[in-house]
Amino acid sequence: MSRVCELTGKGRQVGHNVSHANNKTKRTFLPNLQNVTLISDALGQSVKLRVSTHGLRSVEHVGGLDNWLLKTSDDKLSPKVRKLKREIVKKGQAAA
Repeated sequence: MSRVCELTGKGRQVGHNVSHANNKTKRTFLPNLQNVTLISDALGQSVKLRVSTHGLRSVEHVGGLDNWLLKTSDDKLSPKVRKLKREIVKKGQAAA
């Protein structure tokens, strides 16, 4: 399973451990991923996702999963979340 947030696309970064003697060794910085269940108000169902804590805070700040998905471009999203976004847009068009 890859270490990538399904909502924000945030993945691992590569850097150095730097010792007191200034020796540099490669290391990776992994995102803080959590398995969460988010509720879609438009669809009336819950969705299990693997989301970074930064992504989770972003969703809460905007006002929920539906609002966040409608404001986010598709290139950052995982295929599972793109499908969810299409379903939410269809529900919104059907209601209007």
